[in-house]
Amino acid sequence: MADHLEASVTLPSEPASVSAARGYVVSALAEWGLAADSDAADTIRLIVSELATNAVQHTFGQSPTFTVVMELERHERLRVGVTDSHPRFPKRLPAAVQQDNGRGMVIIRWLAAECGGRVRVWPTREGGKTVSIELPWTVEARPVSRAGRQEP
Repeated sequence: MADHLEASVTLPSEPASVSAARGYVVSALAEWGLAADSDAADTIRLIVSELATNAVQHTFGQSPTFTVVMELERHERLRVGVTDSHPRFPKRLPAAVQQDNGRGMVIIRWLAAECGGRVRVWPTREGGKTVSIELPWTVEARPVSRAGRQEP
């Protein structure tokens, strides 16, 4: 397997794109050896769902698209980031009982920490931001055949 794998997709900032982002990430992870029905894939799918939802809901129409970038380094570390063009960084809101939203970053941080990972947020050169997770890659991937199927 290569020392560095990368995949990315840019989607319109609309609710239907959240599902598309999840599907894209799970598909790429499967190509890299992570079973779509694994606990790790479920965790990453939930994190991507929260990140993409934030990019759609909290950019207030100022980011027409968002980009999901995935990187697998030396089969040791997985990074998944979502970039949008809105300059405001996510805020941690108090989790009030009656509050219907605002807990996405709390969920993301908790899930990343549970997997031994971390969350980072940084500005882009263009004035937006990237929110990313970095997780240890603990998958014992089976070799992928030339046809793209995992070998037993």
